Amino acid sequence: MTPDRAWAEEAFELLLRRVGRTAGQVADRFPLHADPDDGRWTTTGRGSWAGGFWAGLLWLRARRTGRAEDRASASAVTARLAPWAEADTATRGLILWYGTALATGDPAADELRRRAAEAALASWDPALGVVPWGAAFGGARLRARADGVPGLVPLLGRAGPAGEAAAAAHLRRHLDLCLPRAGASRPCPAWSWDAVRGWEPDAEPAPGWSRGEAWLLLAAADAMTEASSRSRPAHARAGGADRTADAVELLLDRCGILTGPLVPPADTGRPDGPLDTSAAAITAVALLKLARSVEAPRAAVCEARAEAILRRLTSPTHLTRPDGPRPAGMLLDGCYDADRGTAVRHELVWGTFFLALALSALLGGVDLTRV
Repeated sequence: MTPDRAWAEEAFELLLRRVGRTAGQVADRFPLHADPDDGRWTTTGRGSWAGGFWAGLLWLRARRTGRAEDRASASAVTARLAPWAEADTATRGLILWYGTALATGDPAADELRRRAAEAALASWDPALGVVPWGAAFGGARLRARADGVPGLVPLLGRAGPAGEAAAAAHLRRHLDLCLPRAGASRPCPAWSWDAVRGWEPDAEPAPGWSRGEAWLLLAAADAMTEASSRSRPAHARAGGADRTADAVELLLDRCGILTGPLVPPADTGRPDGPLDTSAAAITAVALLKLARSVEAPRAAVCEARAEAILRRLTSPTHLTRPDGPRPAGMLLDGCYDADRGTAVRHELVWGTFFLALALSALLGGVDLTRV
């Protein structure tokens, strides 16, 4: 281990020890967010939209330790995600891509991913150009949201040529809707379909939702990674890749991703409001992906910014240490829902997952072109 990566090694070990303690605390439930004072988790029975991140954390631990018991634990939690494969929600990308992508050598996880990909393709609405947001969590079904794209792009891509086409169109429609238009400074992260008026912006989440911006960047980075890793001739994919690359540059510019705060506020319109370390961790993974799929010197800029974000997230300001009043390895200052005041400075399971994924990639433990 080189000295300039020792900080990442220390932080990764803290996170994985925290995973072990969390596993003992939540038993057969799924962690969602933990109290910043005592580290106790609020849990769900089926995982909700965040269940795949708990499975992903367990797979990261199993890859690190190589222990059979850790693989068995990760495999068992992944199997409990199976009911989501056919659920009516675009967040099956978050649940079943990140819940299975790290499960190398696990036939059951491979089969679950295949099922989820085929079900997602079956939900594809060619007239709207999206896999609809869905009704699994209540509300109108025909919506398009920024958090309904990441994970779903690579998941759909595993459903053969038709899945690849649907993935490209799903991403393109969301970018067309969500990216800032003339006169707008920030992306609009949520839209609803009206049979008469067409697509209309939702009131919430409103523009300025920093995690929505991070989700969009991650989805676009997923697509660029997929395109750059295939063996197709460049001219065969240039149109879609160029359009996604333009979207990435717009997001980097309008959202201040390379120049703004390393840890953004949950709502950029409220700079004095709560921060969201989970948005920063998602952004770091997206930037590391982009560093592997864009040309130099842009790649170096993305990688340097990702490392700066990770160094900030793993500092004692946000990541608890063994000698403090809280359990060690907690990524604090995540904001679940600023508008409703829900878990506004907490440890969030998806924030921990993306931080651990980014650190593992930085340390050479994970190939981000495959996750």
